[in-house]
Amino acid sequence: MASHNKFGQEAEELATKWLTEHGYEIIDRNWTCGKLEIDIIAKKDEFLHFIEVKALNNSWIGHPEDAVTRGKLKKLQRAVHEYIFQNPGHDWIQYDIMAISFFKDKEPEYFFIEDVFLR
Repeated sequence: MASHNKFGQEAEELATKWLTEHGYEIIDRNWTCGKLEIDIIAKKDEFLHFIEVKALNNSWIGHPEDAVTRGKLKKLQRAVHEYIFQNPGHDWIQYDIMAISFFKDKEPEYFFIEDVFLR
């Protein structure tokens, strides 16, 4: 497995753990349909959350959430539409971003951005 894939997998594991600790029920991970992908699908209260996970190893090059571009959000939106089509019955959905910054000498930092607005 390529190192960037292993890094991404580790970030998704940590994101899943953080979400679970904060009351989210994980429904699916790495859901795919063709070239569409959703990193994490979780439920909390009446909302179904579609979560994009981004991580960076060096904070000096920026913040992981900055890597979630408008194009990436549009692809996520298309994936969510397909997921809802295949799994109807969800009245309330929400798009979220889990950003994780890794550091050499301290624990990772989590930044959870809820209810990202898509245009």
